[in-house]
Amino acid sequence: MDNIGLGLFSIPKILENDLEGSIKIMSKIGIREFELYGPYPFSSEIEKESWALVTPKLGFSASGFYNHSPEHFKALLQQYQITAPSMHTDLYTLESNMVELAKASRIMGAKYVVLPFIPESERLDLDSYKKMAERFNEIGRQAKEEGVKFAYHNHGYGLIPEDGVVPLELILKGTDLEIVFFEMDLFWTTAGKANPIELLKRYEGRYKLLHIKDMKKITNFKGKGSTYVEWMELFPLLVPSGEGAIPLKEIIETAQKTGIEHYFIEQDLAGDPIGDIETSFKYLEGLRF
Repeated sequence: MDNIGLGLFSIPKILENDLEGSIKIMSKIGIREFELYGPYPFSSEIEKESWALVTPKLGFSASGFYNHSPEHFKALLQQYQITAPSMHTDLYTLESNMVELAKASRIMGAKYVVLPFIPESERLDLDSYKKMAERFNEIGRQAKEEGVKFAYHNHGYGLIPEDGVVPLELILKGTDLEIVFFEMDLFWTTAGKANPIELLKRYEGRYKLLHIKDMKKITNFKGKGSTYVEWMELFPLLVPSGEGAIPLKEIIETAQKTGIEHYFIEQDLAGDPIGDIETSFKYLEGLRF
């Protein structure tokens, strides 16, 4: 594999403590792409307030461009041969401030602006998912007008059928394939009892980005994967790529044939983030198809 990337939420604490030093380490490992996470200076007030509430528990607060302008942050990444093709943001910024978001994305060279999750209050039932598909179409339209692309990253919810209907498929089927794209998270897709290979094949061309994670033992959510508590229960099963039970080689081989453009290692709450990322990178770099 070439141009293996990293979701920066994998290394938030070391980035906060030593930004350039951490970027240098990732570059030395071989990482060539970053996926950023918000909030950013232009993010919605709702997002900034939510972030302020959770950061004491997380143990870090830095995000976005780490107190730099997007121009300076891009220049810093370029020193270490790293680009940032994707930026995670929140629903309300996407809906209310696409102009500023897209401006920063264009400066960074980020092709995709990505919604990492739908707030729980916005996904209470199947009707909410149908309405969300309509909202995604509007976000996608605005993104296209501003010269970027909108993608939705699946989390743990929306994968288990409700009344015989898979909520995520309401979004996949209810959105315009020309303006709404998707990022698959392998860990959460597996936890939600969905088959990554089947989804990639069934919706060929819709998925453009991939979060690569491995799971020590294939384990599903006890419920619908809707809550933070359910997500936290599974974090101890997250292991470096190649050390778990998710069939990563087969999935990535399928991904390369179905339209995936960017591959990001993600190691949420890893005990040894640098070591785990290096292990994942070496495994992925060594894959041959």
